[in-house]
Amino acid sequence: MSLTRMVEPAGDLPAPGGQALANAPGEPEPLLRLRGISKHFGAVQALFGVDLDLPKGQVTALCGDNGAGKSVLTKTIAGIHQPDHGEMFWEGRSVHIRSPKDAAALGIETVYQDLALADNLDIVQNMFLGRERLTRFFLNEDDMERAAAETLAGLHVTTVRSIRQPVATLSGGQRQAVAVAKAVMWNSKLVMLDEPTAALGVAQTRMVLDLVKRLKDHGLAVMVISHNLNDVFEVADRVAILHLGRMVAQDWLSAFNRESVVDFMTSGGSSREVASSASTTGRN
Repeated sequence: MSLTRMVEPAGDLPAPGGQALANAPGEPEPLLRLRGISKHFGAVQALFGVDLDLPKGQVTALCGDNGAGKSVLTKTIAGIHQPDHGEMFWEGRSVHIRSPKDAAALGIETVYQDLALADNLDIVQNMFLGRERLTRFFLNEDDMERAAAETLAGLHVTTVRSIRQPVATLSGGQRQAVAVAKAVMWNSKLVMLDEPTAALGVAQTRMVLDLVKRLKDHGLAVMVISHNLNDVFEVADRVAILHLGRMVAQDWLSAFNRESVVDFMTSGGSSREVASSASTTGRN
């Protein structure tokens, strides 16, 4: 897939400008393609003509400082916000995502930072909350237990003592794993993770990052919203950087180093050269 740094030179520092290049002939269409997405809230313009490609089987890290527009863009994809302008293409066809239900129907699931888990319910109850399986007038507990266990096993989540233990008894990493498993068990194709390692210890962070890699290995498109550049350089295939509502950089991970990512996040441009840059040749 052909990508570009999405910046144009202007003096010493590149300025926000150009957008993602079209796919090279014969390359597959990204699972989700955003073009010219803009969003305002009253007098505040949150997004300015944002382009973004999210391919299958790759992890895209969405980076940006506080107020850059990461949450607005994520919620626009998730159907919570409606864009004022722009187009969304899902598997090559134009779509309008008007609600989280529309997003879920396409196969888009979002794991927010608060995880949206009920502490007083067990793992199975959380994974099927609002989507319970019934047999006539009763809950099909056996079927739900079986599906929850298979999903957790498929993601190699083996540290939970029992799928019937309350979520309140789980560690931070285990809770994140349950939230991700809940997202992927509904025939998901795109999973968006909002700060998945925030407030986690070293061992729990490793568990979550391994989980992200497994999602990619299962062929899912993954978007990770993160401030933690160690995590970004650990799991990402591609990096997209927002600055004050504009997409100022989008490229393969190898086109960046930590310093250049910080430059783009804080100033919207970077003059640093990265020796291993592969901005137009892709990544193996």
